[in-house]
Amino acid sequence: MNRTDRLYALVEELRAAAPRPRSARALARRFEVSVRTIERDLAALQQSGVPIHAEPGRSGGYVLDRERTLPPLTITPAEATALAVGLHALAGTPFAADARSALHKVLAVMPERERRAAAELTERVRLLVPAARPERPAGPVVPGALREALTAGRVLRLEYADAAGRITARDVEPLGFLGGEEHWYLAAWCRLRDAPRGFRLDRVRAATALDERAPHRAVDLAALDTLGSDVVPLDAATVM
Repeated sequence: MNRTDRLYALVEELRAAAPRPRSARALARRFEVSVRTIERDLAALQQSGVPIHAEPGRSGGYVLDRERTLPPLTITPAEATALAVGLHALAGTPFAADARSALHKVLAVMPERERRAAAELTERVRLLVPAARPERPAGPVVPGALREALTAGRVLRLEYADAAGRITARDVEPLGFLGGEEHWYLAAWCRLRDAPRGFRLDRVRAATALDERAPHRAVDLAALDTLGSDVVPLDAATVM
């Protein structure tokens, strides 16, 4: 059994046993590998976002949270390949790493035959790019505090560099992300300017989520004309 198949089988083994823990030693016997190999595999699954945790003690071991995982999916090889193609299109956006993690989770719970077929189809796909295309810049690093504040609706304290490189500290109320081909922005109500503003993510030097909850503000992101672009909403039907 190769490593990819073993990772998938490990998830299914823990799913079947949940909520009972399985020890690394028992899993090593089950898959005929060393305990160290099993521990490396489990660490890789945890890093990719699979909700596996260790329970200490003589009767402890590794447990999979079944409520936070998907059963084997009835996703087709073509659909899995489409996700891989879409992942390429997300390069340079704040969501590239999250999309890669999501794809790994989908592949980890696909039935083996469908996963093999998806891998074979993906190998037959090549993307055409201009031969003289300049190197694409790396995507902006989005601080964890920024993501959490946007999700939880909390006020953010930013250290932000303007176009001249001057650093200012300001409290903002996050509203959403704006982005496209060139740059990605945090749309927020800026308390320093008392107005909505777009903050380029690559100019955010630090972000701290405060305990204060941001008040609701009826701000139309499409009215943000400071970015020099039209603002188009993400069609929820394409992601739900």
